[in-house]
Amino acid sequence: MRNSISRLAASIALGASLVAGSLLAPSAARAEGEIRIAEQFGIVYLLLNVVRDQHLIEKHGKEQGLDIKVDWAQLSGGSAINDALLSGSVDIAGAGVGPLLTVWDRTKGRQNVKAVASLGNFPYYLVSSNPNVKTIADLSEKDRIALPAVGVSVQSRFLQYAAAKQWGDKEYNRLDKYTLAVPHPDATAALLAGGTELNAHFSNPPFQDQVLANKDVHVVLDSYDLLGPNSPTLLFATEKFRKDNPKTYKAFVDALAEAADFAQKDKGAAADTYIRVTKARIDRAALLKIIDNPQYEFSITPKNTYPLAEFLYRVGAIKHKPESWKDYFFQDERPLQGS
Repeated sequence: MRNSISRLAASIALGASLVAGSLLAPSAARAEGEIRIAEQFGIVYLLLNVVRDQHLIEKHGKEQGLDIKVDWAQLSGGSAINDALLSGSVDIAGAGVGPLLTVWDRTKGRQNVKAVASLGNFPYYLVSSNPNVKTIADLSEKDRIALPAVGVSVQSRFLQYAAAKQWGDKEYNRLDKYTLAVPHPDATAALLAGGTELNAHFSNPPFQDQVLANKDVHVVLDSYDLLGPNSPTLLFATEKFRKDNPKTYKAFVDALAEAADFAQKDKGAAADTYIRVTKARIDRAALLKIIDNPQYEFSITPKNTYPLAEFLYRVGAIKHKPESWKDYFFQDERPLQGS
């Protein structure tokens, strides 16, 4: 049966609202020794999979004499993630640099949300099944592009960055009208199956790799061609959580650093962890081939995030201009050497 993309999007939006509603319910203030983490979909969250699988937060908490209770949640889209963080429903938010810069800008001088660390460096692809679309200049009313959140997700910001390069800053949001908010797994399934108006997807690994197995799907845009190797996905928190929970916060950062070292040094074990934790239906050999790509780097050090921040200020998408990447990253006792 051929379903319209509007029905698909409506169904997904309903499910997302139910999940977000449960997370956005009022919650009591958290004491030291508790942490709630919100992640999304894909290999870019593999460090969190390792942290969860090996109980690394609990391990590093015990080293400080603290028993830490860890709760995990999964959402889709930077808007839902930001809402959950600002409502106090989660303590650590995982989303793209686009959502981070949006929430950093809006909370500057108030909640003061900043990034804690990067989750690594990965190319993101805009793919299409429309044979007439070779570059973004070929996109038209005939195309519908799935991405996690319209206007705010890192994929959406990458698309705006590319549009500004193509047509000038005044036209940076020219392609927004062709985009739809659809979670990566659903968009991948829709693009592989066909039968909807959705014919493009600005994705992340492994979803972009899975859909490229379809000979009718091709890459239109590579984020590395836009910005060079960069850290598209970050973890962020409020200043209050960091200040009120120093031991829990430190245990989380130390756990993440250990996970990055583990994943970078043993890609096979990292692949096994991803499959075990996410229960993803992906062939291990295919997954290992993806993450063994030399373009992939599991690291907590941010790389090349500032060009996007400067762009968003330049076009008026954020009001505050960061002087450097350090303005929107917490600087801890072991400061990151990023960009």
